[in-house]
Amino acid sequence: MTLLWASFLWGAAFGVFARWGRFCLLRGVYQALAPNPQVGAHSSSTGSGDGAPALQAFALALAVALLASQTLQLQGLIDLGQAQIVRPGFSVLGVFIGGVIFALGMVLANACGARSLVLLAGGNLRSLVTLVFLALGAQASSTGVLVPLRQWFQSLAPTTVAHSTLSQSLMANGASGLATYALTAMLPAALLLLYAWYRPALRRSPAQWLSALAIGALVALGWWISATVEVDPFDPARLTSLSFISPIAESLLYVQVAVGRELDAACAMVLGVLAGACATALATRTARWEGFDSTAQLVRSATGGWLMGFGGLLAAGCSIGQALTGVTTLAWATLPAVAGIWLGSILFVRLLARSA
Repeated sequence: MTLLWASFLWGAAFGVFARWGRFCLLRGVYQALAPNPQVGAHSSSTGSGDGAPALQAFALALAVALLASQTLQLQGLIDLGQAQIVRPGFSVLGVFIGGVIFALGMVLANACGARSLVLLAGGNLRSLVTLVFLALGAQASSTGVLVPLRQWFQSLAPTTVAHSTLSQSLMANGASGLATYALTAMLPAALLLLYAWYRPALRRSPAQWLSALAIGALVALGWWISATVEVDPFDPARLTSLSFISPIAESLLYVQVAVGRELDAACAMVLGVLAGACATALATRTARWEGFDSTAQLVRSATGGWLMGFGGLLAAGCSIGQALTGVTTLAWATLPAVAGIWLGSILFVRLLARSA
């Protein structure tokens, strides 16, 4: 199987489970902080005493992804130290601010990049606007007019660490591979599983917890695919897994300038997500055309997409690429990004709830 087909099928599997289980970090934050069903499209009548099933599902997916990815590393099948998002030098403040900006965009658009792809596949045209502006924001931040601003943020509080990941740091200080695995994978996964299953909300929704299990496994599968399928031993590529900011931007760029460019694995993954989510929407009869109710909603979708593109590129990931996939690498550079995404999401959801 070629890398393109493997990436397409892998993306399609994510699209199926993300659509079926309504997998979304933002929806979970709304459920936990703003259980009033009148506040935000992602909110739910599920009260805080019953739990926040979408947030619990995210925790379950993270537990599975962390255990599976670190198990592959323990067995020597992958080296997460070679992942693209793992780096010894980074700006703590810049990455944190990038996470906060991404969170603001996510709340304004009412969906992250991955969720926007899944919604678009079911006929939500608001998500199309979000995705186009997300791609434009990321491209402008990578090679366009926003490069000077991105570089200025990246110059704030620069940090260089001797070891790029927590695992490397522990092993450099004498910890064995098994002890490191127990401390960095088994213990955090146990705590995440406790949170996921302690309250009954997630247990009452088989679609959500089964989808979360599958998505967590897909993160580990993504690492394995990038490490083993069509790898050039003389020029090995950096490891990648589920992430959406750069792939969405690359996909839009390919649509515009396909001549002279080859379809890459990232674009194949995006196409797979759209195909899988579309098939699921049709099979579950949830596909329907949706548009904007007001000009203000259009402005929010466009602004949110642009902010997610800039913030996600600055943070080197999104609510999937960093808060789920990135965490499995245990990279030090991931910590400020995840902190920014989480704190920003909580802050802006609370602000939205107060203004409603």
